[in-house]
Amino acid sequence: MQTWNDVIRLANNPIPSPRRVEKTPAEWRQLLTPEQFHVTREHGTERAFTGEYCEAHEAGLYACVCCGTPLYDSRTKFESGTGWPSFTQPVDESAIRYKKDTSYGMTRVEVLCNVCDAHQGHVFPDGPPPGGLRLCINSASIKLVTETENQPAA
Repeated sequence: MQTWNDVIRLANNPIPSPRRVEKTPAEWRQLLTPEQFHVTREHGTERAFTGEYCEAHEAGLYACVCCGTPLYDSRTKFESGTGWPSFTQPVDESAIRYKKDTSYGMTRVEVLCNVCDAHQGHVFPDGPPPGGLRLCINSASIKLVTETENQPAA
């Protein structure tokens, strides 16, 4: 279970990704919608309460929209009231990368896919117990892979 101290440690000493997906901006533009490209490749943010997964409650894994890497489990999703999907933990400590973000005159911790560097959102230390994390994630940066989609073909 990650805590805020773990986030700071991992921001200062990231875990190398076991695999990498790298594409040119032109290649990413061909694969993504304009909003997905803006959020994931240009570190944008969707408007609060507009994302597809803000109110979603379906079981499954949320994967990176760019490379398909599983990042969050629906069982760790919670209603934060912020207008963005919020999770208490990533699926694995090495799935995401944390990075200090000093944009807009404030200091925050950015959340990125550790495989393709897609901007996901930010993490804050005001989530529910026991870990106390709130990973505030843009819907445009993730896709839900439902439990039925994970089942092998008959």
